[in-house]
Amino acid sequence: MIGKIGFWLLWIGFIAYASLLAPPNDPDTIDLITELSTGRWDGINPLVIALFNIMGVFPMIYSSVLLLDGRGQKTPAWIFVVGSFAVGAFAILPYLALRRPNPTFVGEKNWLLKWLDSRWNGIALTLGSIGLLVYGLTAGNWADFVQQWQSSRFIHVMSLDFCLLCLLFPTLLPNDRQRRGLHQRDLLWVISCVPLVGAALYLALRPSILSQAAPTSPVLVPSQGD
Repeated sequence: MIGKIGFWLLWIGFIAYASLLAPPNDPDTIDLITELSTGRWDGINPLVIALFNIMGVFPMIYSSVLLLDGRGQKTPAWIFVVGSFAVGAFAILPYLALRRPNPTFVGEKNWLLKWLDSRWNGIALTLGSIGLLVYGLTAGNWADFVQQWQSSRFIHVMSLDFCLLCLLFPTLLPNDRQRRGLHQRDLLWVISCVPLVGAALYLALRPSILSQAAPTSPVLVPSQGD
C-alpha cells in the first residue's frame, strides 16, 4: 500500500512540477517536435535528437516487461504502454500504482509476447540505445543543451522524464525475475540499474519466462441417477 501511495504522489508531483515550476513553453516547441518526428534534424542539437529518440526506445523497453506483467493484472497494461510513447513516465506511474504483485505467467504467449520475451528484442534495443547515446554524447553541444534545458519546458520535462524512467524500471523487476525463476539478486539485477543501457541489457540477458498452464474448468460428470 505504501508503494502504491508513493507512485501516486510521485505522479501528482511530476504533473504539478511540469505544469507550474518547469520553464515556460517555447513558442517554437511545436515546430521542434514536428522536425524531430519527421527526421528534419538540420540545425538541431544532436543531444536533443538523441534524447527525443531515446524517449521512443524507453517505452519499447518497458513494454517488454509490462505486457508480460499485464497478463495477470485487472488493469490492461497495453493502455499505459501506448500512452508511454506519448507521455513517458506520466503513463507508466499510474500503472505501477494500480498493478498487483504478479510473480507468475499463465497461459501461452502470442507472437507479440514471444518477441518481447526474446533475447533478439533485447539485443536490438541495446544496440539502439548505445547508438543513440554515442551519437548524442559525441556530437552534441552541452552548453546549448543546458541553455535549452533552462529555457524550454519541452526539453526540461523530457530530460526529467528520462531520469524518472531510469529510476522506475528496477521496480518492475522483482516479479519479472520470479516469472523467470531468478530468486536471488545477481549480476542481472546490478546491470538493470544502469540507466537505459542496463535496462536494455537486462532484456537481452534474462532467461525466457516460465509459463504455467491456464487453469481449466472442472468437467462435471453426471451422476448415475441423472
